Amino acid sequence: MKRMMAVVAVVVVCMLAVAGVNQTQAGEKAPQKIVDLANSTLAKLGSDPVIVAAVKGENAKGKTIDQVKEMDAKWMAAAGVTDYMKALQENACGQYLRKLQGSAPYYSEIFVMDNLGANVAMSDKTSDYWQGDEPKFKESFKEGAGAVHVADVEFDKSSQAYLVQISVPVMDGGKAIGAITFGIDVDKVK
Repeated sequence: MKRMMAVVAVVVVCMLAVAGVNQTQAGEKAPQKIVDLANSTLAKLGSDPVIVAAVKGENAKGKTIDQVKEMDAKWMAAAGVTDYMKALQENACGQYLRKLQGSAPYYSEIFVMDNLGANVAMSDKTSDYWQGDEPKFKESFKEGAGAVHVADVEFDKSSQAYLVQISVPVMDGGKAIGAITFGIDVDKVK
């Protein structure tokens, strides 16, 4: 019985390959087409005037890391989408991100962070408020130097899709002032 199931599995995989179905797996490195998208289209969005203005405005508030961590705890304890979460979706930058998200089928989520890694704007609710302790922020902000960061492929339960998080620095005057992360559905990038 086990042998028969193994043969069936191999036949299904072969049929999918012949049909051209993408067989993306969690933990894989991002395909070259994703890396190319990151270094071209997405990297340019890091200097978009709407995004830069939103990050500069948030940075000017002078939040402390303790304030950010306090909001992060409140964020993760909240059920659903609260008013303060909606505000990040409905501000000018959040509206811009949702419009951008609708412009291509591969955008699963987009969110912008300030110089501490705290959310500034988002297309959809993120699981936490503070990204500053995560590679998506650390590797793209690079303590103000800025760099493109392409994570490995992961299976996203909420969207039931294989996603890659691509993070690029938000640049102003040659310096990273924040970061933007794009959740990209690997199978929808042509």
